[in-house]
Amino acid sequence: MGFGLNQQSLNRRAFLHKTGLGFGGLALGTLLARENRAAEGGWLPPTGLPHYAARARSVIWIFLRGGLSHMESFDPKPALNQYQGKTFAETPFDGINDPEKRRRVRVVVVNDANGQQRNKIYPLQVGFQPGGRSGIEISDWFPHIRGCADDISVIRSMWTTDDNHGAQVQFHTGRHMLDVQEPSIGAWVNYGLGTLNENLPQFINIGPRFFDKRDGRYLGPAYDAVPLKIDPKEPLAYARPEGDLSAREQAAQFDLIGKLNRFRATEHAGDQALEARIKSYELAYRMQMAVPNVVDFAPESEETKRLYGLDVDATKPFGMQLLAARRFVERGVRFIQIQHGEGAAGEWDAHSGLKANHTKLSRQVDLPTAGLIRDLKMRGLLDETVVVFATEFGRTPGSQGTDGRDHHPYGFSIWMAGGGVRGGTVHGATDELGFHAVEDDHYVTDVHATLLHLLGLDSHRLELPDRKRLDSDHGRVIRGILA
Repeated sequence: MGFGLNQQSLNRRAFLHKTGLGFGGLALGTLLARENRAAEGGWLPPTGLPHYAARARSVIWIFLRGGLSHMESFDPKPALNQYQGKTFAETPFDGINDPEKRRRVRVVVVNDANGQQRNKIYPLQVGFQPGGRSGIEISDWFPHIRGCADDISVIRSMWTTDDNHGAQVQFHTGRHMLDVQEPSIGAWVNYGLGTLNENLPQFINIGPRFFDKRDGRYLGPAYDAVPLKIDPKEPLAYARPEGDLSAREQAAQFDLIGKLNRFRATEHAGDQALEARIKSYELAYRMQMAVPNVVDFAPESEETKRLYGLDVDATKPFGMQLLAARRFVERGVRFIQIQHGEGAAGEWDAHSGLKANHTKLSRQVDLPTAGLIRDLKMRGLLDETVVVFATEFGRTPGSQGTDGRDHHPYGFSIWMAGGGVRGGTVHGATDELGFHAVEDDHYVTDVHATLLHLLGLDSHRLELPDRKRLDSDHGRVIRGILA
């Protein structure tokens, strides 16, 4: 890991891997990274406390991989029906395809079959209805989320610069795939705030990742997300011994390791790396005990399980992930990242068969997501938890083939809810055909800035002295959605 550990420590780590404690390396990395940077002089790492009064303490980040159609989810465009089958030039809106308006996009692969303009207008494939007292229009593919309209703030004016699925990484880091990468938003939260539960990881990823799987970048691997499966028997890699050991035998091994470490510590008094290593092994053992309990839903009522759709095959997998997220938040985990949509590009990538694709996938996520909002609210957790529901880009107003939509980075929708977010609001807008973000437009790092603001963090104060960040990396707070 680059911390100058000697061969004996590496052998000890290998032994711990065999006995189910290999995860301790992540905790060790966190401790050593903080110590090393503090020792550089003239600059101190974060204290683990907010920079100012926080509105929230945790984030549940739901990300739909592949590109959800904004026009068939949270940004209805009746003009698509009015002008269906026509080209942009045959409508009053021909100017939206002006090359000057499309300069934001940076193409990774020239002449790629993906990310084209698709100029023949494709009608809406689903109806819309107003939801709640606020009357926010949400499509019939998301009726349960529509029932939570008064709790969410829809941002209809997002944009990004990557027209291919590297935009998934861009949404998390703020950087285009052609640029040097930055840490992800989850890594910055992990880096900036101290743990609320010493037995659990601060930053968790649940669900598929196919592009860049690193979060910490120059902060170090200690700030990468910990990948978890919703499986009480084995939710965490290396969380169980490789051999067939009883809990008593494993506890005895752990006790022996602790004694050997402390015996060595008496020979090397003041060795901070060794002390950090001891703490990391202890943390790994606690996680090994605690994580399986969190993803064991036996204590939950049948009513709660139904709320998340655990009684229906289509909704059960995602519902289990969101129920686990609530249970992790309840126990103080800071950032839970849940990614939906299998496949390298992501299953929401509806280049053809959009209606069948989005009908199927929205059914998987709609009820569980609404269940999460309602459950958090009933338990008094929504006020201190920010929920983000996002995707890497939208889909084209024009058709691809006969029944699909292509990638669309110029304007799309996400929503946020919870701690410090004003529910029942719509912020920003795209033009009449859903092509460009034209009102209160927001680059993806504005979402990051808003989350850090709600968590009480100033991104400029997190900046490392030898890693100056761009203004676009920091983003700007979306104040129009704040309560």
